[in-house]
Amino acid sequence: MYTLLLASASPARRQTLQAAGINTQVAVSAVDEEEIRRKLFATSTPPPARPRIVGCTGSESATGIRASQEVQALAAAKATAIWQELQAGKLSFPPTPRPEVILGCDSMLEMGGEILGKPHNPQLAHARLQAMSGNYGDLYTGHFLIDTATGKSAAAVSCARVYICELSEAEISAYVQTGEPLEVAGSFTIDGYGGAFVERISGDPHGVVGVSLPLLRQLLAQLGYQIADFWKSNTY
Repeated sequence: MYTLLLASASPARRQTLQAAGINTQVAVSAVDEEEIRRKLFATSTPPPARPRIVGCTGSESATGIRASQEVQALAAAKATAIWQELQAGKLSFPPTPRPEVILGCDSMLEMGGEILGKPHNPQLAHARLQAMSGNYGDLYTGHFLIDTATGKSAAAVSCARVYICELSEAEISAYVQTGEPLEVAGSFTIDGYGGAFVERISGDPHGVVGVSLPLLRQLLAQLGYQIADFWKSNTY
């Protein structure tokens, strides 16, 4: 049984992996996400490479491509920061052995030509949910894997189109008061209170939660692993 080290503080990502039987440890990096995003498209730097996008009919738009570039860069930064700490001997997980693979993820919603990350405050979350009511957006999640034995990496972005039902002002206010939409990309979730407001999804729903299991399987294969290698021994 191998171990996957998740470089993310997201409980939804960890729960998704664990529910899929994957032996998971967590280490949260201290990368400055806003600084990474600012530098990514600075005029003094070459434009970032266009990542491989899996799913989503809207992923060819200029804003969609930029969203995919941002989430891929942030996912890579998170995984790389944890990889460097592991290499420097700053991380250990006794009695668990050294993890075989590190996974970094990041998610953003693109809607109406705008890229939406975490709102962080109730006012912005409320305004975003008003705009999303009866609308749809494309949720991009970057995935970046590092093999800790070789340093080899594999990366791609999942994309799913999310359709939000018509929301009343009372529903929006009640949802914001739960605090759930404040620290999630796009101001909604499908695995919590917000699930009642998601009318349908075109694409992998796990990618909307924050980690696409089918894409993870593909990326692990690129590194020479099977996803079953990471299943817990008591998985049935």
